[in-house]
Amino acid sequence: MGRLADNILITGASSGIGAALAVECARRGAKALFLCGRDAARLETVAAECRAAGTAEVRAEIVDVTDEGAVSRWMAACDAAFPLGLVFANAGRGTGRESAENVRATFALNVGGVVNTVLPAIELYRARKAGGQIVITASIAGYAPLPGCPSYAATKAGMKSWGLSLRGFLRPEGIRVNVVCPGFVRSRLTDRNTCPMPFFMEAPKAARIILDRVERNVGLIAFPWPMRLAVWGMSLLPWRLAEFIGSLLPAKNADNTQGITL
Repeated sequence: MGRLADNILITGASSGIGAALAVECARRGAKALFLCGRDAARLETVAAECRAAGTAEVRAEIVDVTDEGAVSRWMAACDAAFPLGLVFANAGRGTGRESAENVRATFALNVGGVVNTVLPAIELYRARKAGGQIVITASIAGYAPLPGCPSYAATKAGMKSWGLSLRGFLRPEGIRVNVVCPGFVRSRLTDRNTCPMPFFMEAPKAARIILDRVERNVGLIAFPWPMRLAVWGMSLLPWRLAEFIGSLLPAKNADNTQGITL
């Protein structure tokens, strides 16, 4: 088994999986943790938990990951302070009601925000010619079309495909890429869900699973396995049958009209 890099950057670190990853990285001996989010109070709470969990230098900052320039400048400053070895492109949002505003915001964050994080990481690693690791958070929802949350499913499917493609593309340069596809994990998103959430998992457990597999450089980190098997099987069905099954599924965020950002 490998080990985590010393200096780690996590977007969307103010709640859910991002917050749990930050605390678990601190427990596992990270030397420097760079965290960003959109809520100052929640982010500082996570930073305090990280400081209590380990000895890492923790720096938390409010960064809008949809702002390409802001993300690039922040990541460059982090790398100058402590050369980054591991970057989690984790920030994301649920669509809620599929209004034009929510759809555009979901694509801007779940796609644009990830791209804005991954591309600077690649350039920083290339400049040092010392490899590095990038972890992209997608979702089990990205395995097949889901009429209950079309924008969310589409953005996560796109990032799943892009991340797995980048894995092979960047391998010759020594840059490792991993894609995380979790099922239902406690977060501000799932707290608003009214649909059934089979195999629901608490965020700290999910973080341990993710980091164990990141350390082993597992390309596709999808869990829990029963949900992965179910959505994989659905993706293999003839389209008409898959469409019928999808029509029976409940909406993912039935009471969330505005969308929730992590």
